[in-house]
Amino acid sequence: MLTEERFVKILGILKQRGSVTVQQLMRELDASESTVRRDLNALDEAGELTKVHGGAVLRGGSFSTRDDNVISRKELHREEKILIAKYAAALVEPDDFIYLDAGTTTELVIDYLPSKNVTFVTNAVSHAKKLSEIGCRVYVLGGEFKLSTEAIVGDEAVASLEKYNFTKGFWGTNGVSITKGFSTPDMKEAMIKKKSMENCKECYVLCDASKFSQLSCVNFAPFQSATILTTGINPEIYRKYKNIVEVNT
Repeated sequence: MLTEERFVKILGILKQRGSVTVQQLMRELDASESTVRRDLNALDEAGELTKVHGGAVLRGGSFSTRDDNVISRKELHREEKILIAKYAAALVEPDDFIYLDAGTTTELVIDYLPSKNVTFVTNAVSHAKKLSEIGCRVYVLGGEFKLSTEAIVGDEAVASLEKYNFTKGFWGTNGVSITKGFSTPDMKEAMIKKKSMENCKECYVLCDASKFSQLSCVNFAPFQSATILTTGINPEIYRKYKNIVEVNT
């Protein structure tokens, strides 16, 4: 059984029972004591559970059920967001066809674009305006307008994504979890993220260190499905994953 598969099974057992012993996990995973203890250490470091003497208990963790409005989020972790945005913008090449997700970090990418000879599709009205003002060609998804995130969502927007195939895409997230992947509080917004990522060749999730080991209501993509651009890897367990790029300058 692969490490990630064991992680999922351990967390599933904990959700059912609330606690589990090392001996129980050895039997149910058909794994050695050293393997089980190593898995528990890793999941404890990642904030997914709490290791106790002889086993583990379910950790409450940080769980977000709603989006804060854009204005309140713009100044949160702003310096980190700028570093991430600069790095992301440097990945943009002439003639790229890019999906740009709604969000405060993705919006900052526009300020540092090296080339204007790029076509964008976005579900953010504010992003579309800024891109148009600097001379980029931009298409806006049609659908329902969500005020708190200033994003276009809904079935119509998901359907309109069917016709696109993106060279690169940049997304925000409310939570990053090794076992649960990327998550966000709103079902409609999650469906937009999911469909646009499925239709993209190179996917990048932009998030500061506060988003790691956080969980929100709706998962929209597996952990390994995108390259994560961040300013800090915390907890340390995430350092072993090759799809995380730590941006320092």
